[in-house]
Amino acid sequence: MAHRIITQVVLTGSRVLGRAFAEAYRQAAASQKYAQQAAKNPGSVSNLASSGLTLDEACKILNVKPPQGGKANMEDVMERFKRLFDVNDPGKGGSFYLQSKVLRARERIELEVREAERTSARDEELKEGWKPKVYKER
Repeated sequence: MAHRIITQVVLTGSRVLGRAFAEAYRQAAASQKYAQQAAKNPGSVSNLASSGLTLDEACKILNVKPPQGGKANMEDVMERFKRLFDVNDPGKGGSFYLQSKVLRARERIELEVREAERTSARDEELKEGWKPKVYKER
């Protein structure tokens, strides 16, 4: 009788472990496929920089045009953000989930613009050449 229980425990445990390894393999394969797609698009800061939102999703949420050449109308983005953020306030009967999506969309667009500004400033500095600022002591 004890040998049946031990055998059943071993078989059940091996099934659980087998399923866990199979699921981990599926997730690793999906992650690898996603990383390959992200590597094909090097112009973007990262495909999912802010809580899993792509730049296209962020622009659709706020209903704004994507930044062109790293420049976006941030006044328009902030205006739409404030309106949607206030509309979805949970205290006023809105949805916390939608409010957080609006916030993450604004953060994603700001991140993209900030990174483009850094890149353009670095390129401009490289074009000019390095000119250190020297301060003379009096």
